[in-house]
Amino acid sequence: MVVSPPDKLMPRRCPGAIRADHPTHPVWGYRPPDRIPGLSAGTILEILRVEQRTGQLVGTALLRYREFLSPPRQWPLYPMPDVCSCPSCRLDDVRNARDVLEDALEQLPPRARAELRRRVMALDKEYRRRTLPDLWSDQETWWRRRLTVH
Repeated sequence: MVVSPPDKLMPRRCPGAIRADHPTHPVWGYRPPDRIPGLSAGTILEILRVEQRTGQLVGTALLRYREFLSPPRQWPLYPMPDVCSCPSCRLDDVRNARDVLEDALEQLPPRARAELRRRVMALDKEYRRRTLPDLWSDQETWWRRRLTVH
């Protein structure tokens, strides 16, 4: 075995210096994903990607849909028509929030779509139970064919 003289050895860099040269960036980009209760981190990440592509507030729409149905009551609920057209106020009308969720379901990858669809279907069941149908409505989607406050 031949041993090289000490002056020809390559100096070893410490691991911290190597890691400092290669900073890691999170996969979600400029901000971490918001926490959406009941959804996995992978689904939240995919929702954030859809939000970045489309500009729609999917996480906020899901939370708004849940909030609308959250107080346990016996009497019917009536969706409030939106008054303002800005993106955040638009979700005050729960039917617009449901539209955003439907658009997101079409754009999500299969696993995230299935997980979000399970949550939305449970909320849809409660929405149908707690709102009244509008028999004279000419709207295309079922969640828009419900009685509203005018």
